[in-house]
Amino acid sequence: MRRRVVAHGRVQGVFFRDTVRRLAQQLGVAGRVRNTPEGTVEAVFEGEPEAVERLVAFMHEGPSGAVVERAEVFPEDEEGLSGFVVR
Repeated sequence: MRRRVVAHGRVQGVFFRDTVRRLAQQLGVAGRVRNTPEGTVEAVFEGEPEAVERLVAFMHEGPSGAVVERAEVFPEDEEGLSGFVVR
């Protein structure tokens, strides 16, 4: 399963990307996460459906210092990613 998620709100400068990376690695999910110039955090997750859905749910909440106003979720075709990268 693959999902791309864009979190809007106060999501940069609050350890969002690092927290996503650690959670993805714990769950065995591949992908990437980055800050965008628009002030959002964008992530791509590939893995087992249950693990990907846990990460999608986390993107709606974020770490303790974040204020997620909304998160957009986009289904995508799997690409066979491996590892998890913070950009």
